[in-house]
Amino acid sequence: MKVAVPVTDGVLSGHFGHCVEFALFEVDAARGSILGRQDVPAPEHQPGLLPGWLSSHGADVVIAGSMGGRARDLFARHQVAVVAGAPEGDPRELVMAFLAGTLSGNDVPCSGQGHGEHGHDCHH
Repeated sequence: MKVAVPVTDGVLSGHFGHCVEFALFEVDAARGSILGRQDVPAPEHQPGLLPGWLSSHGADVVIAGSMGGRARDLFARHQVAVVAGAPEGDPRELVMAFLAGTLSGNDVPCSGQGHGEHGHDCHH
């Protein structure tokens, strides 16, 4: 299984669609272990692009902070599971928490409405 984490400045990016890169972790879910990591520069932001792009890189799961409903729908169409509401943190630690079943956060969908509770403009 492959788990994708959006990263900016070495930690989970608070705004999924505008991250600098994606950390792609190859994992053994049955053993709860990470087999490898590949960091891939994120493509230029285009609404609706990332679900297909991550799917083409083999992602089965994406761990995110906030994510809009449209992006969630697109990931579902590409058969990529979304784990949203993750706190900002080290990507490896987040993946290990996901594998252990202890990853928790506040899964509030990004509304895409201006400078709301996320403090940025969302355009998903």
